[in-house]
Amino acid sequence: MNDVTRILGAIDQGDPHAAEQLLPLVYDELRRLAKRRLADEAPGRTLQATALVHEAYLRLVEGGEQRQWSDRGHFFAAAAEAMRRILVDQARRRGATKRGGKAHRKDLHESVIAAAEPVEDILTLNEALDVFATVDPIAARLVSLRFFAGLTMAEAARALDISVRSAQDYWAYARSWLHRQMRQA
Repeated sequence: MNDVTRILGAIDQGDPHAAEQLLPLVYDELRRLAKRRLADEAPGRTLQATALVHEAYLRLVEGGEQRQWSDRGHFFAAAAEAMRRILVDQARRRGATKRGGKAHRKDLHESVIAAAEPVEDILTLNEALDVFATVDPIAARLVSLRFFAGLTMAEAARALDISVRSAQDYWAYARSWLHRQMRQA
């Protein structure tokens, strides 16, 4: 059992000091993932990689509900979901009519899931991904890990405890399904 898994177990048991021990172990990796995700954002955006990591970490560890992670991969999957929610919330705030923005839909190109996209595409993808999660939860989690957390195919496969080849199959299926869904929207 590695240190991260041990500390996650301690957090589950209610150890008040375990969260302090976890951050130094996962911070660099979370920041690298956030930086990769935000690298192609338009200049002038207020959210930085450090802020995204801190907000995601706070939601994960200090959130009001009880969290239970079985291992490192499960924790990073939860971190990807937290980053997704933060980016979607921020996109909604920026696009709110009272702030002068109006979201409009765009077609999903084949490479959109692997590359950073404008705010409007994040919102559209989020809506499609919520529907997709009811159709194929594993493929939807793979998309979240790749798109919102910026994991590579191998990292995402490890987090989902599936083979890289299976992850590639899920990825091809998810890309096709999401492309069709977003085109219909």
